[in-house]
Parts: sequence; C-alpha cells; structure tokens
Amino acid sequence: HGPYQPHEPGYGLYQPGYSPYGDPIPDPEARMLAMQNAKAYLLTSSTTSGLNLYDHLANTLTKILDEQPTNVVDIIENISKDVKWAQFRKKMDTLRDEPAMPPTFESAERSKSLFLKSDEEGDEELDEKVAKTPLPNVMETAFYFEQAGIGLSKDEYYHIFLALKKLISAQPIQACRFWGKILGLEMNYVIAEVQFQEGVEEEETEEEEEVPDEGEKGLGEVEDEDEEKEKEDEPPKSTYKPPPVIPKEENGTGANKYIYFVCNEPGKAWVKLPPVTPAQIVCARKIKKFFTGRLDAPVVSFPPFPGNEANYLRAQIARISAGTHVCPIGFYQFAEEEDEDEEGGGGRETCEENPDFQPLSVAEMVESLSTWVHYVPSILKQGRCVWINPSQKSEEEEEEGEEEEEKDEEPDELQQEIGPPLLTPLSEDEGIQNVPAWTAQPSTNLIPQYAVAILQSNRWPGAYAFASG
Repeated sequence: HGPYQPHEPGYGLYQPGYSPYGDPIPDPEARMLAMQNAKAYLLTSSTTSGLNLYDHLANTLTKILDEQPTNVVDIIENISKDVKWAQFRKKMDTLRDEPAMPPTFESAERSKSLFLKSDEEGDEELDEKVAKTPLPNVMETAFYFEQAGIGLSKDEYYHIFLALKKLISAQPIQACRFWGKILGLEMNYVIAEVQFQEGVEEEETEEEEEVPDEGEKGLGEVEDEDEEKEKEDEPPKSTYKPPPVIPKEENGTGANKYIYFVCNEPGKAWVKLPPVTPAQIVCARKIKKFFTGRLDAPVVSFPPFPGNEANYLRAQIARISAGTHVCPIGFYQFAEEEDEDEEGGGGRETCEENPDFQPLSVAEMVESLSTWVHYVPSILKQGRCVWINPSQKSEEEEEEGEEEEEKDEEPDELQQEIGPPLLTPLSEDEGIQNVPAWTAQPSTNLIPQYAVAILQSNRWPGAYAFASG
C-alpha cells in the first residue's frame, strides 16, 4: 500500500513530527475534582420530592436493562415517571390504611393462652393428677403417623395437645381423644372426642311447641263456619299420615356414645356439638356439602337437612366413626356376661380390651385385611345403631284401651334391620367399584423390623389407623 491519501483514515500517522500523545494531558487531580463536583451535583436532592438525579438515572437504567422494552427512546419519559412513582412510600399514601395488627401477631396472641401455666397446688396433688389425667398422649400418636408421612405438623400437634389440656381442665371429662381435623372453605374444625364422668347429667334443651291461644281458636272456628256456608261441597281430605319420627339414641349409647367438642383452631373456645338424630344421619347420606367452618351456617340442600352445619358435622362424625374405627384382631373381646345373654337371644353391643392380647407382626397385619376388625357398631339404614320399631308405642296405647277408628288397610309390618356384628373383619367390607374398602401397607420397606402397619380407608379418604406390632 502506498502512502495514505488525505481522505484515508491512516493519513498523517507516519508524517514527521506526528505523535499520538501530542494533545496536552490534563492534571489528574483536577480531573478527579471535576468528577467529584459533577457527582455531587447529581446527588443533590430535590426540595419538593426528596429524590436526586443520580439515583433516579441509575434506577431508570436498571429497569430498562431488566425489562428490555422495545423502542426505549420513545418511552423513556414514561419509564422515568414509573420509577418516580415507585419511590413513594406507603406511609405517604393516604388512601391505604395499615393494619393495626398483622395476622401473625393475631395468631400468636390466640396461641399465647395455651402456654400459660396453671396455679401450682403442690407436688403431691400434681403427681396424682398426672397419674389419673384423661389427657391423651397426642405427641406419641403423631410420631407413629409421621412414620407413614401423614398427619399434621409437630407444631400444630403440640398446640392441639395444649388445647385438649385446657378442655379437660374446664369440663368434667373422664376420657378424651383427638378425633381428627376436618377442612372447611373458610375455617377448619379441630375435633375432640370425650366421655363425661359418671353421674354428670347433660342439660338438653327441648323446643317448646307453640300452642295457639283461645282467641285464635275462636277466630278459626268462625272462619271455618263461613267457609262451610260458602262451599257446600268440600274437597276430599288427604288420608296421608307422615311416618313416625324415629327417636334418637340416648346419650352414652349408639351413635351418641361419645360427646364431641370442636374449635376452629387451637387457642379458640371449644364448642360442644349437639346429639345426632336418626333423621340427620339418613339425610346426610343423601347429600354432599362442603363445610364452611361456621357452626351456625345453614345447610342448603335437597332433600332439606334438618339442622345447621353443627348438626351436619355431628352426623358426618357419627358416620365416619362407625365405619373407620378399627383395631387388630384380638385386641378387643366380648365380656362373659354378653356371651351368656347371646345364648339366651340377646345381641352383643359392647366389647372390652383383652388383657391377654398378643400383637401380630406387621407383615401379617399388612398381608391380610382379616387381621383387622371393627370395634364400633355400624349405623343401620334407620339412622340408629340399635333398631327400634316406631309403631310399637302406638300399639301399646291401643291395648291399654284407647278407642280409635278402624282402618280399612292394615299397616305393613316393619322388618327388623340387623347390621354386621361387632368385631367383623375388614375383609368383609364392601368395596367401591372394584376398589377394596381398605389399603394396608408398611410405613417403610427399607427397615421392615421397625416398620409400622398403616391402614387407609378408601371410602373415607383421610381416615388412617396404625399398629406398631
């Protein structure tokens, strides 16, 4: 290549007297001072907004590089405005009200009462109370369920443990057990199954029937006379009579054997559920409703449910308990007195623990469902555990001498319902569309000698039982 022409970029590089360092170099100290003065000017805060240009430009460029929008030069003004609006703090916005108490603080305040110690009455009295306390060992149960990867967290189990302790100190309870937890749309239900001490009578409120006044009766009779005069031909009257109401089982028997207390979360007040009636159980089998978490919420369904959500919850608890309370075979046995009654025609309604029980191995309990049995009586189609003839009372009144009109058609005799007996093996339970009613499996296959037998109900998802062998 020949010498560079004046219009070419390399022209003048090799001319005599040329040097790339020919320009005067400024003083480094003066240059640094100028940079500091410029940065100080950019860091000057505004007297109106309190912002400075240096931070604003840095935030604007950071947002542009993070989002990388198209045509940045056209929207840089809008980006600058967005960055300015983001700098405003919440306290400067009068349209937003900060909550006085955060939710975590409210939850801590509710749980605070669970950790308060009761008054100490002496070491001896405390030892006697601990020995005779009906408080269950919830943490031990949680440990075994944790082996199978089911159950609640340890913190929640411990809070429930303290809540049960508070319930026992407030109620005359002989036996207590953590029944389980039912989820709701708004709130959940923590359920405790208790049994009161002997001699403690429960107060039951009965609804009073409204009786019309005499004046109302007189007005009704006058209206009837006027209607008879106006209408000579009366329409035929209906001869339909509703079926008799099935009475509920007494407290301490059947579906009302235990009493249930519920609360939305540990730390809140316990609420006792009312006894369940056969009509509520029969209707609960025909409907499917989500729980809301409010006991006074109405149950809108067809057929209409006779009660609110508290009654519906109690009916579902009775159904779940009757179908999922199981134990290894041989853990319970029938009493000798009941054996003699059965020979005379009576039935077996209760059972007791077997003191000579020898547990089976985990492998045997997992292999066959015949090693598990039901120890709670099942609920009949009538809605009771023990069948009752609703027309028996009226027949006795007729025998006593009450005169009634003769009926042309005799009522059909009701056939007595007989459910499966107590201690029936789970292998006889009816499946669900080719799916067995129960699934048994060990808690681990890696260490079988320390595994726990876990039983899961396929009819009631969420119902589990364990046996440590």
